[in-house]
Amino acid sequence: MHPLSAVIITFNEEANISRCIASVKKVADEIIVLDSYSNDDTVAIARAAGAIVYQEKFRGYIGQKNYAMQLATHNYILSLDADETLDEALIAAVLDAKQTFSHRAYIMHRCTNYCGRFIRHGLWYPDPKIRLFDRRVAQWAGLNPHDKIQVKKGLEVKKLKGDILHYSFKTPDDLVWQLNRLSSIAAASLYANGKRSNWFKILVRPTWAFINGYIFRLGLLDGADGFTIAVNTAHQVFLKYIKLYRLQHASVKRNTSSLQRTVLPEQKSAAGDR
Repeated sequence: MHPLSAVIITFNEEANISRCIASVKKVADEIIVLDSYSNDDTVAIARAAGAIVYQEKFRGYIGQKNYAMQLATHNYILSLDADETLDEALIAAVLDAKQTFSHRAYIMHRCTNYCGRFIRHGLWYPDPKIRLFDRRVAQWAGLNPHDKIQVKKGLEVKKLKGDILHYSFKTPDDLVWQLNRLSSIAAASLYANGKRSNWFKILVRPTWAFINGYIFRLGLLDGADGFTIAVNTAHQVFLKYIKLYRLQHASVKRNTSSLQRTVLPEQKSAAGDR
């Protein structure tokens, strides 16, 4: 059986980290936790549970996860967030994959828990994620906060049975707070990468997000929770593009103001010379 390192990044995850470590202990030969200087008991709990803990200032999701996997001893990495665990079917699939590691990367579904219920329709499921991979041929990429594993072109990615269980939202307030936070991160990341917003994106993309998630992806089968998730997802898309719109217009105002400070004195000087 080939060795495997589980890698987890944390910040103030005392409510989740013990459950996550207990899950990956069943498949991993070492557990690495990279903490962003939590001010709760995350670090103490992780060490008591048997993890090797490092601390590093947060570099963004992509930078932090790339750094974390380099701290591992083994080349094959299982990467989880602190609020995630493996279900029993996925544990069995990972143990089976460890026998040979016949592939360099493995993809699995993620199932998110909302207010005590796992959501299995809409935009939240099956939510495929590459989380088991050979770090020599893979790295974290994407745009924050939507990080993803990028593997070398031409490599076959194998699907594993089972789900990552994502315990993210205990209350409706958790969902609203998280989506607002993520929309700010996404807007800043899009702006930094040269992406721009307009009224078409602000109006049409949230509408499509709701219709796609609730109707075409059958979020309606999740009842009231499905409707709540579809509405909030659409609102997140709206917030992302309106925040991006405000960022780009704030930039225009700053540039205009800077130009005026530069040009107007020269104009006044020229007028004085005449």
